[in-house]
Amino acid sequence: MALFEINKDKLNYIKEEKFKLEKDIQKLTEDNLSMVFGLDFIKSEFSLNKFRIDSLAFDKKLNSFVIIEYKRDKNFSVIDQGYAYLALMLNNKADFILEYNENTKHTLKRNDVDWSQSRVMFISPSFTTYQREAINFKDLPIELWEIKKYTNQTASYGQIQTDGAEESIKTISKENDTINTVSKEIKVYTEDDTLSKANDEIKELYEKFKVSILNFDNIEIKPNKFYISFIKNSANVTDFEILSKSIKITINLGQGILNDPKEITRDVSNIGKMGNGDYQIKITNDNDFEYILSLIKQSYVFK
Repeated sequence: MALFEINKDKLNYIKEEKFKLEKDIQKLTEDNLSMVFGLDFIKSEFSLNKFRIDSLAFDKKLNSFVIIEYKRDKNFSVIDQGYAYLALMLNNKADFILEYNENTKHTLKRNDVDWSQSRVMFISPSFTTYQREAINFKDLPIELWEIKKYTNQTASYGQIQTDGAEESIKTISKENDTINTVSKEIKVYTEDDTLSKANDEIKELYEKFKVSILNFDNIEIKPNKFYISFIKNSANVTDFEILSKSIKITINLGQGILNDPKEITRDVSNIGKMGNGDYQIKITNDNDFEYILSLIKQSYVFK
């Protein structure tokens, strides 16, 4: 996509600027990990068992580790390397927890981590067609992100999306012992997984909200084990916990910020909950559909 700067109604082309070193990509990302990806940085250059992980991070929303690798060279297999890193982590859980405890102000125990939600991110200025096609599985715990830097001192991160992936990575796991071993413990959840417990009326209700929220623009859907998130700029706007006969909607705004004149939300700031934010609504029908959508929109404009 070409970028232009507007100068007195004239467009000036903004050129892409190449990264000289992988280390430049790594430093820029690590310094802004929370802003760009909503992740907590743990350690750079984490070495274990002849492997070296470029960046180790933690996703507090999912209570899971994230392994990040930076590439300028296009000659690598995202599947082989990604699953090798995940296998390393699953076989050395105590070492990963130790790194977290030694490099952050918090303490993790083994049972605090949801290992099934672990993932690997590759960040590169570009990926080959082969690498893009290699991730075309619906349940792959590997993400590809393209980073671009421009001469006007701006940068962008964009995730390579799978093109309507229907096939499971399990179809090829029998041919690869590492993939097979990792797939037994790590699970990438889809919308269908989360919606499977709901009756037809709740599924239809979710779809109605989904279509309208996606119309907000720049919204990404991310299902996980407990809920489906609608995300803008790496920040959760709202989370939908799908139950058999109802939906719990959590709005990601802090206490005292949401304008709710009908007072249909409840304060969940001091109780355990699925999802992010201090406001929650439990619904079984679309009676307050437009009003609830307006509450979600308030969270959207803050992100």
